[in-house]
Amino acid sequence: MLVSLSIRDVVLIEKLDLGFGAGLSVFTGETGAGKSILLDSLSLALGARADSGLVRHGAPQLSVIAEFDPPPFHPARVLLAAQDMDVADCPLVLRRVVTADGRSRAYVNDAPVSVGLLRKVGDELVEIHGQFESHGLLDPATHLSVLDAFAASGEARRATRTAWDAWRAAAKTRTEAEETLKRARAEEEALRHAHDELKALDPKPGEDAELAASRALLQHGEKLVEAMNTAMAALRAKGEVEASLRSAQRSLERVASLAEGKLEPVIAALDRAAVEAAEAVGQLEHVSADIDMDPRHLEKVEERLFALRAAARKHMIEVDQLAALKADLAAKLAALDGGGDDLAKLAKAEQATRTAYVEAARALSKLRAEAAGRLDVAVAAELPPLKLDKARFTTGVVTLEENGWGPDGLNSVEFLVSTNPGAPPSGLGKIASGGELSRFMLALKVVLARTSPTPTIVFDEVDSGIGGAVAAAVGERLARLGTDLQVLVVTHSPQVAARGRQHYKVSKREVEAGKVLTGVAELARDERREEIARMLAGETVTDQARAAADSLMA
Repeated sequence: MLVSLSIRDVVLIEKLDLGFGAGLSVFTGETGAGKSILLDSLSLALGARADSGLVRHGAPQLSVIAEFDPPPFHPARVLLAAQDMDVADCPLVLRRVVTADGRSRAYVNDAPVSVGLLRKVGDELVEIHGQFESHGLLDPATHLSVLDAFAASGEARRATRTAWDAWRAAAKTRTEAEETLKRARAEEEALRHAHDELKALDPKPGEDAELAASRALLQHGEKLVEAMNTAMAALRAKGEVEASLRSAQRSLERVASLAEGKLEPVIAALDRAAVEAAEAVGQLEHVSADIDMDPRHLEKVEERLFALRAAARKHMIEVDQLAALKADLAAKLAALDGGGDDLAKLAKAEQATRTAYVEAARALSKLRAEAAGRLDVAVAAELPPLKLDKARFTTGVVTLEENGWGPDGLNSVEFLVSTNPGAPPSGLGKIASGGELSRFMLALKVVLARTSPTPTIVFDEVDSGIGGAVAAAVGERLARLGTDLQVLVVTHSPQVAARGRQHYKVSKREVEAGKVLTGVAELARDERREEIARMLAGETVTDQARAAADSLMA
């Protein structure tokens, strides 16, 4: 709800700080005292269009601060959280600054925001119904969610949305499969040709490196053989190197015991050398035997290597990716061959999800139709005491064509009204009389109070053009509405004013020659009695008027 409102330099208001409580708060005062300035100021804080003419004469700028304390997870908090603003556990402070040259700045909890965001937040916090401005229920786009809240259809609505998402996902999968199959069929000849080529080539991962190494070895075969033969000849010159080393080792071993251990390192070194020499000869023989000097082998290796690299260049990939490409082409061709069957399965799955959606949406539509009937009866019962006995309220629930279906179901909803007998019903916004519109909104709000997400409602002169029993009926309904919501009312009716839990009087005062300012004071009980008596009697307050005021307040 609205906790406080601070106004600086707006038209005739120099400085004003107001606190608000729950329930019904009424604003009274003589015509021209400045009650409309309060609504203009609040509207600015809620994101209304800025007008430099609202800046008090001589002041450089105006500012309005409205503090709210909505419950956790209120739509306003959700909206701000979506903008990465941490407002989960704190009041919401909406601030608007307008300079004398018309520039405007907006803030939420001292963070700069766009006026558009401020307006969206404001629409979630306050609904204003006045002679010349209104939002909320006047917007047909809100009527569907309002009826659903009245119908307590949350579970059915969630089921419908879930079924819609499943249908859309199935339809998307089927559409994408169709497009993929269509493209594949258009490229089928090229796919089959590419796959046949790769199948015949049969590339293997890592084959490029192996072939390149074999090619390099074969290209330098003659030089390698010549060098290895020379090395082998050196190892075998004047007998085997290993035999010579072993002979020297045995000669020293025979006298080793006479050398006091000094020959042991030499004998060990000769042993190692003999082993290494034998191993070197064996490896050299092995490598020599592996070298293929057949030029036809080199030709085959080069032919294979060049074929793989040519295929890789053709497909603009690495040689090692050819095997994966072959597998991918095979999968595409398999999908192409079985594409018709797959599409049939996807189409069947899509139809099943559509059927599930229609069933869920029809159940929701049934709840809406039943709730619409209850809402019409409830609103109709509120109209006669408000001097709207000739009016007729209808909740229009229309079943849309399939191209209009969506996550909210099969329906569009609009609240319709006819204020004259025989006249066809039309939208709420078509009600010509501002007073009638406000009373209609009051009747509707009284019925919908417990389902409204907007915690604060403002009525500007809802009692316009009425009096007596009708004004009393308006006051009674405003008070009833105040048990569920915070209600602020600008009124000229003593019957309405007497119902307020808080009563504020708006008045002008001359602070110096030629300078008049508007002030607002919260009235104590005795002051309320005097103000209501003034509203009953006029300029001269009589004892009879005071007694009547006591009766109304009682």
